[in-house]
Amino acid sequence: MSANRQDDDGEDEGAGAASRYRAPALDKGLDILEILADQSGGLTRTEIVRQMGLSPSQIFRMLERLVARGYVARLEGGDRYALTMKLFLLANRYPPLRRLVAQAQPPMDEFARETGQSCHLVVPEAGTGVIVAQATPISHWEFRARIGGQLDLFTTGSGQALIAFQRPERRAEMLALWGVAHAEERLRTITADLDAVRKAGYRAGPSSYLVGVTDLSAPICDPGGDAVAVLTCAYIEHPGDTGNETRNRALSRLRALAADLSSARSA
Repeated sequence: MSANRQDDDGEDEGAGAASRYRAPALDKGLDILEILADQSGGLTRTEIVRQMGLSPSQIFRMLERLVARGYVARLEGGDRYALTMKLFLLANRYPPLRRLVAQAQPPMDEFARETGQSCHLVVPEAGTGVIVAQATPISHWEFRARIGGQLDLFTTGSGQALIAFQRPERRAEMLALWGVAHAEERLRTITADLDAVRKAGYRAGPSSYLVGVTDLSAPICDPGGDAVAVLTCAYIEHPGDTGNETRNRALSRLRALAADLSSARSA
């Protein structure tokens, strides 16, 4: 028995479906997205035309619609186009983000119980860092970061860690894809700090929101070594803590948890 059925006209349904159900405009849009997905620095309109083998008029309107809908952006407002994070964000409505949160929540809860400190999980979205999960210790008091809260990428521990653990040569590009304007100019003011964070393997510093709180941040990385998320502990010293020793134990535990989650993403 043949694996492919035939339709009423005798055409092999499996072989003919691709040609009978064509949508040329959709195909052009998908071709543009797939071409740009392979380009770390984006492409000019002329380069896109050349790769697609079509005339400029055939892709101009499609490219402009992709820009208008937020899937493609002009880098620094010029004639070079690159993918935005919109496809990534759409994907994050689906299993990848939910899977990361599901994997992270139990060990985050355990971290909070063991250390008596809260922690939260941050991912990049629309030019900011967004809190997607949090855990707090079991106690008569509670300090927590709000899920859905947005964090500045350049002034918070979580944001700086997200940037620091992108490959240095791609930081400006990634920020542009995350929706940050004037990325190269803004990076110049904190490049030395980012390099120090990357060398240390974590970020530790005073909170930009609360006096007396130290943000400890560790990256969750993809198989290529770039941060896809950051775990941050808003460390608060309690009576009876032994100063730096207690904080260093919390930091060590946080880094181990982030490393475990990074390994799970590579599996």
